Amino acid sequence: MAFQAGKMRGKIVASATVQKGVTRRSGLLYLGGGGLVAAATPADVWAANKQATGHKLAAPALVGKARPAAPLIMLDPGHGGKDPGAIGYTGTYEKHVAEAAAQELRRQLLATGRYRVAMTRAGDHFVPLDGRVELAQQHGASLFISMHADALHSPQVRGASVYTHSHGASDSQTADLAKTENSADRYGGPMVHSASPEVQQILASLVTEETRKGSAHMAQAVVSAFNSRVLLLPHPHRHAAFAVLKSAQIPSVLVEMGFMSNRMDEAALRQAGHRAMVAGAMRDAVNRYFASAGVGLAG
Repeated sequence: MAFQAGKMRGKIVASATVQKGVTRRSGLLYLGGGGLVAAATPADVWAANKQATGHKLAAPALVGKARPAAPLIMLDPGHGGKDPGAIGYTGTYEKHVAEAAAQELRRQLLATGRYRVAMTRAGDHFVPLDGRVELAQQHGASLFISMHADALHSPQVRGASVYTHSHGASDSQTADLAKTENSADRYGGPMVHSASPEVQQILASLVTEETRKGSAHMAQAVVSAFNSRVLLLPHPHRHAAFAVLKSAQIPSVLVEMGFMSNRMDEAALRQAGHRAMVAGAMRDAVNRYFASAGVGLAG
């Protein structure tokens, strides 16, 4: 709303009124009769308007606000480089399946327009376990998802499952799986040193309760999303002391999409269509996690 211009000589006006054939424009200093003297500052205009109207003016409203940054999802394709991971009956390397599935999940997450996505590796190279966690921390990730298709002693066992970090294992099968995963740094040679069990326990104690709850919440979202589309192990949410899930501040899960030790799981994971279905379920789980966690999303 424009304010009426003052009529006294030397007044500063902020309106766009017309007097004596002169158009008065906001923020200009006029002499009586319409002669322009000099440009006024915004503070001058505000003070003149306050004097002319006789009351205090409200501060101008902000035109817009910067949109919050979209949450960053760190995807971690298991193994890589000289670490092939599990090898299936037909020679399928877990490292290739994990990367292909992670790339598909990345594509689907970005297509939503809600997230930023980074990967611990986007090629066939070795990354130490600690390095994967550090990358997530350096990027300020909101969620860490490690993707695998490992092997078990029994070739009859098949189906997907999801794991969170804890001091002890939920069952002997998961304990063996965690032991195998935590030994991956042996491929890094003498330059890569894994933390001792004592140090691992100390690091695990630093994981906050909020992070534990977030990890469990994401695990349940994965189970729910997989339930109608992907075959699951009995009691599919399990836990053990996985080194790659030890971030103190970032909710983290490890998803076993199936097992290379099972012929049917290996055959399914070799198919791009099946990997796309698995990725679609995981995308839905991520959406559900952030929606129920009350995290602001872009878009």
